[in-house]
Amino acid sequence: MDLRALLELHEWRVPHVYQDSLGYFTVGVGHMCDKLKGGRLPDKIIDDLLDWDIFETTQALYKALPWVVGLDPVRRAVLTDMAFNLGIAGLLGFKNTLAFVAAGDYAQAATNMLKSKWAGQVKSRATRLAEMMRSGNWPPDP
Repeated sequence: MDLRALLELHEWRVPHVYQDSLGYFTVGVGHMCDKLKGGRLPDKIIDDLLDWDIFETTQALYKALPWVVGLDPVRRAVLTDMAFNLGIAGLLGFKNTLAFVAAGDYAQAATNMLKSKWAGQVKSRATRLAEMMRSGNWPPDP
């Protein structure tokens, strides 16, 4: 046994956020992330988690829509962002938009994106992504 094994024995390994015995939000092996108690996730963990999520989302996207690999990086990023936000199943619900993207009609794809219920929910995100889809350009830095 070592310290790591001892801590896992006492704290358990939990792969989701949970409330500990005092009701504070915790994750992993007893890592308090409850803002009320000064808890937080370090930037390195946030970056690693984002890298993992990008990898998982990208792999699922390429499996569901293999033609996405052939898109330019900006339009591929738009669809990856949407899949990240909506899940693959949610993105696949954009049948007409995806058909326009696959056909190279990016202007019509962007128009369709903005007509969706999703656009009303995420507002500036949808506007930014639609412009990226239309233009093929990254947005300016904020």
